[in-house]
Amino acid sequence: MINNILKATTLVSMMLFSLAGNADITRGKAAPDFQLVDQYNKIHKLSDYRGKWVVLYFYPKDDTPGCTKEACHFRDDIFRIRKLNAQVLGVSVDNQESHAKFSEKHGLPFPLLADVGGRVANQYQALWALGPVKVARRHSFIIDPEGNIAKIYRDVDPDQHSNEIIQDLEKLQNGASGK
Repeated sequence: MINNILKATTLVSMMLFSLAGNADITRGKAAPDFQLVDQYNKIHKLSDYRGKWVVLYFYPKDDTPGCTKEACHFRDDIFRIRKLNAQVLGVSVDNQESHAKFSEKHGLPFPLLADVGGRVANQYQALWALGPVKVARRHSFIIDPEGNIAKIYRDVDPDQHSNEIIQDLEKLQNGASGK
């Protein structure tokens, strides 16, 4: 009985921690700005990408099967994505050294941002935390050229996600231009 109460208390605490301090992430609202370092020690701010569509994807861990599959699909589709005036940014709580190895191993042609403390993942409601262990959830966002959230993905299939992003970018851009 006491063991079950402790488990329930821990679960509630984890949920509250994961939600604490989050802005309301809603389609049509401004995406939270950030400043993070990529695998090459270059600083990226969301505001640097105004005028472009941004595919901001959070993933749990470098070089794990699902994360590798998702990143490689984005790599393989990068020309189609760039043709849609979009920039892919991958984010996890791994450090930039881990990102550099992952990026080099798989030839990833886009920035992988190091959110070591999980602050940005938390802002986007994409952080899972259990005590000191923090992992980014597999959540993605399409951010429009004005910096607003255009699409939110909370249930991502690494096998299909890149293609889903391309289809949604096309729909969003056609809708935005009145076509």
